[in-house]
Order: sequence, then structure tokens, then C-alpha cells
Amino acid sequence: MRAELLRKLIIGLDKLEINLSEFQCNQLVDYVELMAKWNKAYNLTSVRDPMDMVTKHILDSVAIAPFITRKYYIDVGTGPGLPGIPLAIACPEVEFTCLDSLGKRVRFMKQVAFELKISNVQPIQSRVEDFQPPKSYDGVLSRAFASIEDMLHWCDHLVDSSGEFLALKGQYPQDELDVIADNVTIVSTHQLDIPFLAGERNLIVLKKHV
Repeated sequence: MRAELLRKLIIGLDKLEINLSEFQCNQLVDYVELMAKWNKAYNLTSVRDPMDMVTKHILDSVAIAPFITRKYYIDVGTGPGLPGIPLAIACPEVEFTCLDSLGKRVRFMKQVAFELKISNVQPIQSRVEDFQPPKSYDGVLSRAFASIEDMLHWCDHLVDSSGEFLALKGQYPQDELDVIADNVTIVSTHQLDIPFLAGERNLIVLKKHV
């Protein structure tokens, strides 16, 4: 099974034109195997098949690596660490905070970071509205966390005026973008072609201005 997971991952990364080392690819497969193992007892994700996890969790997360251009990011509502942990593996020079309110998910992420020796990820248990960061982040990541309007509202205190919001969505969220506040600029939008994944995926990059 591991060889099949690795093969699918490498094919997918090649289609995404993302170059990772053999070590990084093995780390990503290790993460999938740990997620599948813990999932049986802790129900971390509704995706049960490790082969599907490669597509729906790993490739779907690392697809936005080219848009991670700064140093400090927070992944809100990260669940078992998505997209934060795959991005931390793919972008070892970037620091990621992975925030979730459920203890079992945070325990899992801490175990992953320990076992896989991922030093650039910090799992934290907290509701996003209660979390007070020691300093402003360069960017907020959100994957299936909330509407864009709610993301901007709940995460406003996590960034300063130079910070970006990166929302990973399915279908292009026109309805959500139609109701965002006047002080929010849509920086860019990107349609993502995720290998082996049926359905549309979009990345929306936003920024607040004073």
C-alpha cells in the first residue's frame, strides 16, 4: 500500500509541477498513514481510504504552496492539520500555526510533528475568536472553515494591514464575494486543477485595507 500511496503522490505532484525531495514525499505518506491509523479511533476526517487522502487532503493542500510567499501563517479550523501540515512539509522555510478547537485533533497534530520531526508547525487548541497571537501573522489560511465573510470577521485580529487571507474553496464563491465588506480587496483568484480530484477548486486571496 505504501508504494501505491507514494506513486500516486509523485504523479500528482508532477502534474501540479511541484518539486519535492524524496524525504518530503515520504513525510507526506507518513502523514497519510498516521491519519488513517488515528482515524479508526478518533474520527479525524470523513475520508477513510488512504489513497483518497492523498488526493483530497495532500494534493489539495500542497496545490497552494506556490502562493505561500511569506514567513508566518496560521491555518484556522485546521482539523487534523489541513492544509497546514502538508504545507509545512512542502515549505520547510515557512512557519505554520495550526489552530483547532478539538483536543483530539491537536493531540494528533502534535504526535505527527513529533514523529515526522516537523519543526516548523505549531498545533494550538483554541477557538479562533479566543486566540490572541503573540504577533500578527503574514497570512491566514482557511480550508472548508467558514464563509469568506465569517473568515474575515473571526480572523481579523490575526493579521495587521499587510496580512493576507487565503481561502481554499470548492466552486467559485461568487455569492460569498458579493457580500464582503467595502474595506476588503480581492487580491487574486486562482482556479486549481487538483490531480485525480473531480470537481472545482479555487483559491481566493484577499486583503483588508484601512
